[in-house]
Amino acid sequence: MEQHTIQSLFAVNEIEIIYRNKTPYQDRIQIRSSATAYEILRHAWNENRMELVEQFKILLLDQKNNCLGVSDIATGGMSACLADPKIIFATALKARATSIILAHNHPSGNLQPSDADKTLTRKIKEGGKLLDIAVLDHLIVTPHNYCSFADDGLMPG
Repeated sequence: MEQHTIQSLFAVNEIEIIYRNKTPYQDRIQIRSSATAYEILRHAWNENRMELVEQFKILLLDQKNNCLGVSDIATGGMSACLADPKIIFATALKARATSIILAHNHPSGNLQPSDADKTLTRKIKEGGKLLDIAVLDHLIVTPHNYCSFADDGLMPG
């Protein structure tokens, strides 16, 4: 066997996990209500896209519900967005989040959760149980208002 072929058998990629939080603990915003989460998300959203395409984001929280950050998970079309739970949890684990709040916009302005929204929320909540990452809420946001699954009793048990 050639030397090059033998060496390529042992070539593997190195994975590096890095976490940097530039906001000191005392300066982090504590999420005590869906209204606070909505305000943070509204400031993180590109207003030029909110009524154009559907996007999915997560708020990452520490043990005291202090906001570690907002992460963009996916961007879709005008009526749908595919949020991959693997990306959601990889992001949460990398940020050392102990809980998350899911969020996506409805470009139509309709705040009613679809069956797909409810199914995805249930799926992510179940995955969070396995990883000890609590899924506290799922917000549907528009430029003028929001729907909170937790406030409306729609969060799965």
